[in-house]
Amino acid sequence: MDEKLLSIDNATNELIKKAQTDGVETIWDRKANMKPCPMGEKGICCRICTMGPCRITPKTPRGLCGATADVIVSRNFARMVAGGAAAHSDHGRDIAHVLHMASKDGNYKVRDEAKLIKLAKRWEITTEGRDIYDVAHEVAEFALNQFGKPFGNLELPPSLPEQRKKVWEDLNIVPRAIDREVVTIMHSTHVGCTADADSMLDISTRTALSDGWGGSYIATELSDILFGTPIPRETEANLGVLEENQVNIVLHGHEPSLSEMIVLAAEDPELVALAKEVGADGINLAGMCCTANEVTMRHGVKIAGNFAQQELAILTGAVEAVIVDVQCIFPALAPLADCYHTKFITTSPKARITGATHLEFDEEKAYDSAKSIVREAILNFKNRDNKKVFIPQTKNHATVGYSVDAIVNQLDTVVNSQIDPTGTVKPLADCITSGVLRGAAGVVGCNNPKVKHDYGHIELIKELIKNDVIVVVTGCSAQACAKAGLLSKDARRLAGKGLATVCELVDIPPVLHMGSCVDISRILELVGEVAKYLNVDIPQLPVVGAAPEWMSEKAVSIGTYVVASGIDTWLGVVPPVTGGPRVLEILTNEMENTLGAKFFVEPDPVKAAGQIIERIEQKRKALEEMFENKEELAKA
Repeated sequence: MDEKLLSIDNATNELIKKAQTDGVETIWDRKANMKPCPMGEKGICCRICTMGPCRITPKTPRGLCGATADVIVSRNFARMVAGGAAAHSDHGRDIAHVLHMASKDGNYKVRDEAKLIKLAKRWEITTEGRDIYDVAHEVAEFALNQFGKPFGNLELPPSLPEQRKKVWEDLNIVPRAIDREVVTIMHSTHVGCTADADSMLDISTRTALSDGWGGSYIATELSDILFGTPIPRETEANLGVLEENQVNIVLHGHEPSLSEMIVLAAEDPELVALAKEVGADGINLAGMCCTANEVTMRHGVKIAGNFAQQELAILTGAVEAVIVDVQCIFPALAPLADCYHTKFITTSPKARITGATHLEFDEEKAYDSAKSIVREAILNFKNRDNKKVFIPQTKNHATVGYSVDAIVNQLDTVVNSQIDPTGTVKPLADCITSGVLRGAAGVVGCNNPKVKHDYGHIELIKELIKNDVIVVVTGCSAQACAKAGLLSKDARRLAGKGLATVCELVDIPPVLHMGSCVDISRILELVGEVAKYLNVDIPQLPVVGAAPEWMSEKAVSIGTYVVASGIDTWLGVVPPVTGGPRVLEILTNEMENTLGAKFFVEPDPVKAAGQIIERIEQKRKALEEMFENKEELAKA
């Protein structure tokens, strides 16, 4: 691989070259021209009030109000957590509202009744003799109450081990209402409030937990109820999934309430006929970013690419419309679309972008609204300039859709002749405790132009699976793996002997696609269930998390709740906290004393893999000794 290339992906490099030929800019051009603020990189610039902005230097060790570097860094960190938790949790709130409007004859229906009934019973909602939609509406109301309940704590899932909950109780970080935690951070970081880094990080941790075990968990469970719990299915990934003579529509963003309706609309006979009338062979949907994960794991819709590739889809000259909702969308798509024939269509009042065509998606008239949006894309086909079209041939096969339910059912076929709905995580726990698998890693997160595109994800994961560490992935990391062929069962050849044997026996790839970024809640659930089965706390498991190319506030919230859940987390991009020595000490050292886990920062993915394997081996040895002692006590 040429070190000068900006990505390890051929399609990406080909289209970056085309951008230069076409005279248009991409994120890499802007990165080359951008000089980062050294104060911002360290987190020591405060702009909370207008007395400043205040920058901490040896000559000015305190802000105008007297805030130290650690206070400023901790406030900035906390506000990133609040922003990330708000984004994921608001996603969950929107899905709850959609469930509340679901009806037998409506656009949105209950697709997984069994999961709805299970959740209702968990929340002590009566189900016997009731219409399924009455139950659904009450479940939605209960979920919505978790955002603004005036008293008590968040309703935590049963997959949370009691030992972990006790740790949170002792530290007074059990999350309360989701919105309350976000507002508490915003209040606490206001001028004249919290000026103690330790306290600020405690508040941040509690808020992050309200995301991972609250808002994101709600988003995932209710999405499964509404749109179906994912099962393994086949797809293809990379920009080569675009078609020469079809209406190409790229779905980009995060919320499945829009993308599910677009999928249905694209299959509407009236619109398929319209596509043929304008000269196309049909309609081709492709996903980008987390929307890609949502629609691929439920419908097999092909994956066009991940976060850093969104401009490149337009650069192919073959995309009639990029349809977006919220989160991770470049404002740069609007002027770029003007250079081609592509329509850049925004649909959410939360994400209006200057220069875009705004067609607001109306969930009350969801199907008709989706049809109107798809129609705009179809009618744009006649404007395509074939002289500007270049579709890379690069694409790869992938198996996607490993929800917790799917993993448990797949494991269950090893010990039962048919899928048993009462299956457990016992086979996975046995593989880990026996040493067949050394451990497990959840690799998640974004792309970041500070590092070579996809390199951090792929090199880290290759090293882990080579050393018998099974990997689960979500978000843009999942798409990097799909493009690189790591979600294919053929990737077993890259795995160590133990992992390869497990994959062969269970018929799975060595890297399991678990969904979008909110679906990290699935990883928490799986880890929690294994810990409960073994009657240990989560930090005792040989399990780690990693975000090799993270970039967003959501990633800060995610990393914080993963560490607070007891899972060591590796970051491949240095967070803006290095200007606060006390903050850095807590995040990378002292957290282990209180929460059982901490952050590691290592930009080199091969070195990070070595550190992870060493940490896993330490956990494995301690777990083995604990079980040996228990056996000796039982014999005595």
